[in-house]
Amino acid sequence: MSNETPDYYSALAPFRKVFRRGNPVLTYHKLGPRPRGARLKGLYLSTKLFTRQLQQLREARFVSGSLEECVGPWRERRIGLTFDDGYVNVLRHGLEPLASTGFTAIQFLVADMMGKTNEWDTPLGEVPEPMMDVGQVREWIAAGHDIGSHTLTHPWLTRLPASAAREEIAASRKKLEDVFGRPIRHFCYPYGDWNKQVQDLVAAAGYQTACTTQPGVNTAADSAFALKRFTARYPSRNLKAIWRRFRARSA
Repeated sequence: MSNETPDYYSALAPFRKVFRRGNPVLTYHKLGPRPRGARLKGLYLSTKLFTRQLQQLREARFVSGSLEECVGPWRERRIGLTFDDGYVNVLRHGLEPLASTGFTAIQFLVADMMGKTNEWDTPLGEVPEPMMDVGQVREWIAAGHDIGSHTLTHPWLTRLPASAAREEIAASRKKLEDVFGRPIRHFCYPYGDWNKQVQDLVAAAGYQTACTTQPGVNTAADSAFALKRFTARYPSRNLKAIWRRFRARSA
């Protein structure tokens, strides 16, 4: 990555050149107002900023690309849009901006947490957020969007015995396929935590791609089971980020 390119995505301008080097994928978590007490503030994106990001991409003639299309040779003006975890606020605040700009996205679901809350975060002091239940996931799918697996319970996969990691990876796929009656082709590593063993388990479970949290674009030299993604968030107010944005506008 260039020193002039932020590791996270807030606006298109600093990324125009980067997005011509490979296939970009953006990742989001939560949309809408940020509740009081939220620890990981950067995981919330306002509906206004989310809409603006989509409008910028549409004005630049980007179109939605499936994760399969983000693997391999560069496809001009294709971009993958992903959401991790399956929060209700994504359904509430994301469907209209996606529909109005013509984009589609994939939601990575924590299969055993549907209809519950983010129980992997709350013991660490994060505020509870409701997860989409089965009916709400069906609403997401009916709007033209896809779903993938984010394991059963959102664990650190590299910290589990191989048998437990295999269960999280394979059983989550089967559960989602059984419930929704559609193939589950894509996986996302919780916390971006993976190694060669975990990657091999994902491939053996029958997935076609797997997403990391490593920033960057994807080229023909990259593995389908280590897709890079830029985290989308609000712009940082630190001086380094301000300087980067100034340089991008001046280029």
